[in-house]
Amino acid sequence: MFNALPMTDRPANVDEKIERAMGENAVILTTLVVYKFVLIGIGVWASRLNKTEGDFFLAGQGLGPWVAGLSYAASTSSAWVLLGFSGFVYAVGLSALWMVPGVWAGYVVMWLYFGPRLRDETAREGHVTLTDFMITRVRTGWKLPVAVLSAVLILFCFVFYIAAQFGAAAVAFESQFDLPRLESVLIGAAVVLFYGLLGGFWAVSITDTLQGFIMALIAVILPIVALTAAGGPAEVWSTLAASAPPEYLDWAGGRAGLVVFGFIIGVASVGLGTFGQPHLMSRLMALKDDKARRQGFIVAMSWAVLVYAGMITLALSGRALFETIGNGEALFYRVATDYLPPALAGIVIASVLSAVMSTVDSILLSASAAAAHDMRLARRWPGREVLVGRIVMVSIGVLAVILTLTLDATIFDRVLFAWSALGAAFGPVVLIRVMGREPDGLAIFTAIILGFGTTVLFYAFGQVGSDGRGLAGFLAFLASIPGDPFERFVPWLAPMALLFLRSHRVETET
Repeated sequence: MFNALPMTDRPANVDEKIERAMGENAVILTTLVVYKFVLIGIGVWASRLNKTEGDFFLAGQGLGPWVAGLSYAASTSSAWVLLGFSGFVYAVGLSALWMVPGVWAGYVVMWLYFGPRLRDETAREGHVTLTDFMITRVRTGWKLPVAVLSAVLILFCFVFYIAAQFGAAAVAFESQFDLPRLESVLIGAAVVLFYGLLGGFWAVSITDTLQGFIMALIAVILPIVALTAAGGPAEVWSTLAASAPPEYLDWAGGRAGLVVFGFIIGVASVGLGTFGQPHLMSRLMALKDDKARRQGFIVAMSWAVLVYAGMITLALSGRALFETIGNGEALFYRVATDYLPPALAGIVIASVLSAVMSTVDSILLSASAAAAHDMRLARRWPGREVLVGRIVMVSIGVLAVILTLTLDATIFDRVLFAWSALGAAFGPVVLIRVMGREPDGLAIFTAIILGFGTTVLFYAFGQVGSDGRGLAGFLAFLASIPGDPFERFVPWLAPMALLFLRSHRVETET
């Protein structure tokens, strides 16, 4: 693993690097072991709270503001904001920041506009999943087709997404500890399945709360370290102005005309995906009362402002420190390794590895709820709904592990459209109901297909491209517009128009 030079011939700085690497690995491994035992302990503790299907999948509507707010925030962003968003800003510059208003607006709309209706109707009607909310006023003949379609789309997107996360965790373990891929995947999957199976939604929410707190702490420490190392705000700006390309400090990114408008709409529309994510909606549905919702919004929004501001600071300071580091997502690790003491660097890196692994818990639970509840598998065994949910969760986890071990890694890149696809499929239906309008079952079924299908269409053309002729060439051109507005924003238009025309206004119950 290390340089094979004899000890007597090896330079002193090589020995220092080896010693530092070994020290970091020891700290990372110790931190991970302790963290995983904490997660398992939470699962054991929460297992006693699961008596019904509503307990297992929605915590019996008992979440308080801190657990709901922090677990929502961690589930929304998790390791993506630490690695992906910071890397995006590092690579693109100020124009990448147009994503932030869209993300923050997603928090505001979800908690202040969607939240009251989702929580109140869940308490009144006994909803367990987001699909229950979408079909609650649909005529019986359309309830099952809509529920099955929704479950199929959720399972399709989430199984591959879970596999991608298992794969990412495996790569981290392989590179950090030189573990074989099989053992790396199985370790991560086993821990997540164990505490998820025992504790259900309670365990998932509490572990995500812990992860959200750790992420917030890191989002303060690491950016301050990077900013200090780069010489402070003024020095960072002057360094970027002197060394970065001109478009790096341009809010338009060097673009002009309608391209700028399309870019801003596309990047900001990342927030639209929030409105169709079952694992996020479940946090709002599980709140114990409206006071918890209002307080939970303050917790979640404060987290979002703190963490995104921290990652922006880290990215710009990192660009001033390292003009080129290859993959921008490596910036987080680079700053931690170069500017923190070995012990602290090890803890920071371990927290990211844990975030990658624990990202899947909420998604795994939502996928299980889709199969067990929405597809009505649990109804076949009355009184054993929790057991059925656990069996389904194991089955999905095993399938995800098999996909991780057998499919080529490039396939996992293609699941990135899932956020936008589910948002466009379910978001318009949820929005139209929150607006106080009730669409019919056929309109909901068609809107889900339209939103999902349009996203997939433009994603596919954006991936494969075209020779530039005919309709295919035109679609490929639209799909390649910077910011991907036709993948993120346009798929909402047809479903919203259809749902508005095929719905009637009703007085919402309070």
